[in-house]
Amino acid sequence: MGTVVSIDIADDLPAERLRELIAGTCDWLHEVDARFSTYKEDSEVSRLRRGELTPAAGSADLRLVLDRCADLWRETDGWFDAYAGGPLDPSGYVKGWSVEVASARLAEAGSTRHHINAGGDIRMRGSAPDGGPWRVGIRHPWQADKLAWVLAVREGAVATSGTYERGAHVWNPRTGRPATGLCSVTVTGPDLAVADAYATAALAMGEAGLSWLAGRVAEGYESAAVTEDGRAFTSPGLPVAS
Repeated sequence: MGTVVSIDIADDLPAERLRELIAGTCDWLHEVDARFSTYKEDSEVSRLRRGELTPAAGSADLRLVLDRCADLWRETDGWFDAYAGGPLDPSGYVKGWSVEVASARLAEAGSTRHHINAGGDIRMRGSAPDGGPWRVGIRHPWQADKLAWVLAVREGAVATSGTYERGAHVWNPRTGRPATGLCSVTVTGPDLAVADAYATAALAMGEAGLSWLAGRVAEGYESAAVTEDGRAFTSPGLPVAS
């Protein structure tokens, strides 16, 4: 997925069991990367883009992701668009979805306290190793050694979409050009796949995304954003660490 993933399991379990849980999580994430990567020529997504594979002939996971991307396209009035840059690229959903699934699998396997971070898309369950909430630093858009916010989360997800790491990689589907207006959007909530997609959609909207994000609070999704000219905005319930 073109990023680094870190896994922190805080459960009081035997070392061998912890290694098994980590290995199983890594296996799943490598499976997702092999299937959905836009960089691998033999991935299902690459084959679909070249017309060598139809959705009906793809895996169940591929069909699920395509269906969910279509749902989010409708829910965001087209601002979350897996085709915004031209060829299919479901990365704005897949990364968050894969980590959400990984966390659910860990929970089913007995891990009630863990933290998975895939390039700033993070899913947390239970308490951190010190017994408190997991602390998540949101990077300052222009100063890599500084933080814009520190969040405290026990159960939920944090997703950040921005232009400061990969440049203008989110497209405005209305204009067909790179999105402008916002340089960083962070969304917290119960589901990482949705939070990830919402952060991407808001970034694509530009400053209009600020009011759109405010409307997501009723769904349980809080947010923080920084505009290109340096203004910062947060929703009232953003879980900022005290």
